[in-house]
Amino acid sequence: MSSDFIAIGHIQDIPRRGARCINTAFGRIAVFRTAEDEVFAMDDRCPHKGGPLSQGLVHGRAVTCPLHNFVISLESGAALGADEGEVQTYPVRLEDGRLFIALSALPLAAE
Repeated sequence: MSSDFIAIGHIQDIPRRGARCINTAFGRIAVFRTAEDEVFAMDDRCPHKGGPLSQGLVHGRAVTCPLHNFVISLESGAALGADEGEVQTYPVRLEDGRLFIALSALPLAAE
């Protein structure tokens, strides 16, 4: 495991088709688990009206915002369909049931 990645929990901490959040100095990051046990991380804020994506419905490799039904790609962070906008995504790894996120990608300190 690269020293750039830090442990953030276990895959069992996240229900299938659900999410859990980690807090940083500049906001919350949602970590999603698909039905196929793929894991993705992105800002917990819909580009439309700032809805909490972690409370949305995970389907396939997308999440639907619980406020206004915007659909966001878990892979790219881009809004899908007719929706517009983008969410910052973060590299996340799964190794032996443990989750790791790229430290260099986290907004932990002002530049």
